[in-house]
Amino acid sequence: MDNYLEDGEDGVWKRINPNNIWPLDKLILSRKLGYVCGPVGLRVPKPGWYIVRPCVNMMGLGLGAQKVWLEKTTYHLPVGHFWCEFFTGRHISLDYAYGLPKLCVEGFKSNDTFTRWDSWIKVDDFPAMEKCLGFPKILDEFIHWPEINCEFIGSKLIEVHFRPNPDFTEGMTEFIPVWEGQSTDPPEGYSYRPCPDLHGRVGAFIK
Repeated sequence: MDNYLEDGEDGVWKRINPNNIWPLDKLILSRKLGYVCGPVGLRVPKPGWYIVRPCVNMMGLGLGAQKVWLEKTTYHLPVGHFWCEFFTGRHISLDYAYGLPKLCVEGFKSNDTFTRWDSWIKVDDFPAMEKCLGFPKILDEFIHWPEINCEFIGSKLIEVHFRPNPDFTEGMTEFIPVWEGQSTDPPEGYSYRPCPDLHGRVGAFIK
């Protein structure tokens, strides 16, 4: 097992065994899961809406993701990206510890963005989520790892991280991003935490 927890995502990429790195490539993960997907340059099987994202993105945050109508060719898409069938449903982020669910939160945002989230809320119907989203069988070789975060849309696994959710700590139940230009005065019942990111988040209201 790799010693990757010392400095979050950086620690993963510095220390992970190359034989264990495949889940971090979203194209490889999607292909192994049997999704309709392919690298830029490969034609789509039929016209439709597809999600186009970087195959690998250490920074996360939905950077580079876009919903694109594709007729046939994909040569015009950014190099290093891939296309995949477009899923709908609840967006769930689930932390596992040694294969057992530890923290489940749901994300909310408008349909016209993949980066500016409105809120993340700890899921109340966790037993239902646990039954629906048990430890993904495709990751069985990692079931003994201490921290794995998986993101789902509906019941579809879309992303894997070898680290826990970085936003929910100390028993928090809600995380509302605050963006550049917005007031940092917290609503009643919340406190403000500075936590800037790469596309304009300056902090969050938490409780």
